[in-house]
Amino acid sequence: MFPIDKFQNIETPFYYYDTELLRTTLNTINNEIGKYENYCVHYAIKANANPKVLRIISEAGLGADCVSGNEIKAALEAGFPASKIVYAGVAKTDKEILFGIDNDIFCFNCESIEELEVIQQLAASRSKKARIAFRINPDVGAHTHSNITTGLAENKFGIPMADMEKVIMLAKNMPNIEFIGLHFHIGSQILEMEDFEALCNRINELQERLEEQGIVVQNINVGGGLGIDYENPNQKPVPDFKSFFEVYAKNMKVRHGQKIHFEPGRSVVGQIGTLITRTIYVKKGTKKEFCILDAGMTDLIRPALYDAYHYIENISNPNGVSKEYDVVGPICESSDVFAKNYDMAETRRGDFIAIRSAGAYGEIMASQYNCRPLPIGYLSEEFK
Repeated sequence: MFPIDKFQNIETPFYYYDTELLRTTLNTINNEIGKYENYCVHYAIKANANPKVLRIISEAGLGADCVSGNEIKAALEAGFPASKIVYAGVAKTDKEILFGIDNDIFCFNCESIEELEVIQQLAASRSKKARIAFRINPDVGAHTHSNITTGLAENKFGIPMADMEKVIMLAKNMPNIEFIGLHFHIGSQILEMEDFEALCNRINELQERLEEQGIVVQNINVGGGLGIDYENPNQKPVPDFKSFFEVYAKNMKVRHGQKIHFEPGRSVVGQIGTLITRTIYVKKGTKKEFCILDAGMTDLIRPALYDAYHYIENISNPNGVSKEYDVVGPICESSDVFAKNYDMAETRRGDFIAIRSAGAYGEIMASQYNCRPLPIGYLSEEFK
């Protein structure tokens, strides 16, 4: 699976992206949404903004979901049309908003009355109209890590449901604002379809409430959130997009001509990426044996930040006798641990170790703490 012979002269750690799997994943998404004429997909760039990966995704026809001005710039440079770019985020700066207006992006997912007023002022300064979808906080929980739950009333994201009609009427009275939809997002790494069903039911309630006041919504953006199987990347390399899209088809009451927008990120790129690292030392402690890697939390922070699990394998000795290790990195922090009491094939100094399912929130969240260089990302096709 991994061309280890071609890794010998490449400095580790680095990210290895399986482009064949990426294209299979994108084809699966397109085949599934092809069943529904009103479905639109915008890839969430925050998951992975590697320019080579972005280019492949844009060539597959997906739009882009951005949360910063630089993500909009990266999307445009990768070939995503401005007409398919949506821009979310709780703290859009004036510079970022103007960049979106100047490039005539499809929509701003607006998160507060204060933001709405600023967008109106900036659009007026350009003598343009800005299209707005309001992000509504649906107060719907998700079975996921507390740090990546976004749809509860206690979270910082979105406008409270109680204020929905108020902000829509404000927008309708602003000359440089065009209200075009509602936006929702309840969290990330969600594997229970019942969570998405609950969101559908809440959206149905809110739409009925608006229609009683004569307000018809053109676009409903349900965000992303579909998770991946971190424990079995080989057995389940492509997430269950069929069930994901079917939940909305079966449970959302879609109005005539209404478009449904999705913003998957992790589910598109999570399984395509592997962090390739090498063993520096195998250290025998008093009670434990440590596999010390040249990759650390600066290269993949998810285990330290979320206590996240990643499947780890010794690809230099795949058939070796299994041993238990604490798999750790070189950073001067006690939290620089990828796994504790982890069973994998016996490891020796210099062995290549693959940390799987690292395509999402891996390279993009890397830092230069301890003055370490940022890891480089390579496509699998570059090794052919």
